[in-house]
Amino acid sequence: MPAGHSPLRYSAPAIALHWLLALMIVVSFGVGLFMSDLPLSPTRLKLFNWHKWAGVTILALSGLRLLWRLTHKPPPAPAMPAWQACVGQATHVLLYALFFVVPLVGWAYSSAAGLPIVWFGLLPLPDFVPVDKLLAEAIKPWHERSAMLMAGLVLLHLAGAIKHQWLDRDGLIQRMLPGRD
Repeated sequence: MPAGHSPLRYSAPAIALHWLLALMIVVSFGVGLFMSDLPLSPTRLKLFNWHKWAGVTILALSGLRLLWRLTHKPPPAPAMPAWQACVGQATHVLLYALFFVVPLVGWAYSSAAGLPIVWFGLLPLPDFVPVDKLLAEAIKPWHERSAMLMAGLVLLHLAGAIKHQWLDRDGLIQRMLPGRD
């Protein structure tokens, strides 16, 4: 058995990807909310670039996380009512989908708006769609709505983890905490 992994815990790479993506998504969401109300300025432009870089990184790490998840069986969940297991599974599936949808729609918006993405200022990424201001205006709300949906699902995920930790006391959260063997 690999170090840091037991039959009741996720593997170390799965745990690292979970927490890294969680941090990046929360920070990127906060930056997105903050920057959207700023007037046009060097600070706003810097934050937009950082937000786009974070989105591309989240997209790449999500691909890695999905690949890891598809090739590594998760630990068994503790016993729970079927409806809770169903809600948990649906939340995870929707979150995984949004890990891809939110950055891809953001990339499409940037492309349509004629705002290229140069990842970390080094790697120019191809336009996802042609430059078209009307298309950009149509896409923009979908990026915002999908990000809000993801934020709501993150809160539901967090509420479920807290419920399992403090009410059920069933050890579910220990499966994803680092360094707890």
